[in-house]
Amino acid sequence: MNPSCLPSGIIVVCVKLPLHYIFCSGFRMLFGFCLLNLPLWMLFGVAVVADDNWPQWRGNGWMNRSSETGFDSSFDFNQQKLWQVALPGPAGSSPVVWNDWIFLTSAEGKDLLLLAFGTDGKERWRQQLDGENQVVRMDNANYASPSPLTDGKYVWATSAAGVLQCFTMDGQPVWKKDLQGIYGKFDIQFGMSTTPILDNGRLYHQLIHGNMRDRSPSVGWVLCFDAATGDEIWKVKRETEATSENKHAYSSPVIYRDDQRTFLITHGGDYAIGHDLETGSELWRVGGLNPKSSYNQFLRFVSSPAVAPSMIVVPSAKNGPVFALKPEKLAGDMGDMSEHPEAMHWGIHRGTPDVSTPVIDLEHNVVYLCNERGLLYVVKADSGEMVCDERMFADKHRSTPVLVGELLILPGRNGDILALTRGEKPQVVSKIALGEETTASPAVANGRIYIRTFAGLYAFGR
Repeated sequence: MNPSCLPSGIIVVCVKLPLHYIFCSGFRMLFGFCLLNLPLWMLFGVAVVADDNWPQWRGNGWMNRSSETGFDSSFDFNQQKLWQVALPGPAGSSPVVWNDWIFLTSAEGKDLLLLAFGTDGKERWRQQLDGENQVVRMDNANYASPSPLTDGKYVWATSAAGVLQCFTMDGQPVWKKDLQGIYGKFDIQFGMSTTPILDNGRLYHQLIHGNMRDRSPSVGWVLCFDAATGDEIWKVKRETEATSENKHAYSSPVIYRDDQRTFLITHGGDYAIGHDLETGSELWRVGGLNPKSSYNQFLRFVSSPAVAPSMIVVPSAKNGPVFALKPEKLAGDMGDMSEHPEAMHWGIHRGTPDVSTPVIDLEHNVVYLCNERGLLYVVKADSGEMVCDERMFADKHRSTPVLVGELLILPGRNGDILALTRGEKPQVVSKIALGEETTASPAVANGRIYIRTFAGLYAFGR
């Protein structure tokens, strides 16, 4: 079941009930009679997800979507702005939300910070993270790029300095791991900006980097940690033939899950690779994203894969190819995907957003691809046919949009935030000019949209 399809506030318990349980009348009957008839193993250790929360980048299920109601053509950013609060410095990391807590990372000069706010916009605490901030690009990109994560008990944060840290909800340190000290010094041009992901008490992380000045192939690490203790559960080497700048990946991993299969997907070094969650072993890899016949030495991956039921959308870089894969058909080394049409819904030769991650909208049978140059491409999810190619911003665009209610929320680099109708021909229903640069993605929780800029944090909605 997709938790983002449920009304706000419903809790999803990941167990399957026999059909006659479905017709139990009333809340009391369902949880009294039905659960008493379940085996004990189904009552303990189940995954519970509250749709009201936005616990990590891309939200619950990593699908960049929320089923919050009240976000439709009547929504007006200017009329529904609730508050704004100044931040100590710029960052590309996105906010996360759990109940009345908001967490985000930030730079402040040479310092790296984890900040906690209430949903009233008031700061509750801040903790300095290990490592020293650096500006890695002329456009203010810095070491505060990875987004934090929370499960309502702990908060995890890291930075391009490579120290992964865990705190309690009230800001008390729990554990930390120096990833560069354990797995080797990072060699990556614009900083290790990948965001780890949290699933069922485990943290999954990818470290894809290497010397781009030699001709050796790409060798990185895929890692799994116990989220509560920081103990390493497994590590596997990730090797590909990628050379030069293509050894560097700024993308983040994601988990695909349906009724029959679950796997971790890492993205970088010319390949998307599926891994077993329990061991990290490689299940499949797909190439053709940087064809050897016309190899681009500078096609480093920044945009991350997108997931939805029965579909994985895999981008490349620099307006390159995009593949929509069939999860049930992926196995082994599939090499160039143009040779495996049976494993693809479709493939297109151009359209990769370069930075922004694709967003799949199966309800409207479309995939949104937001190009770095401010172009919005919309392709049909079932065929890959491009049905929209429209400029939304005159400036660069880097944020990943989100689906909320009937809207697509799309932030521009220059601080122009758009609310668009969903579908083949998105139309602007509301726009606000914040006048502050942003590269972060929105977070949606408890009837609100949170936008982080280089200068502040904004709340819109109820």
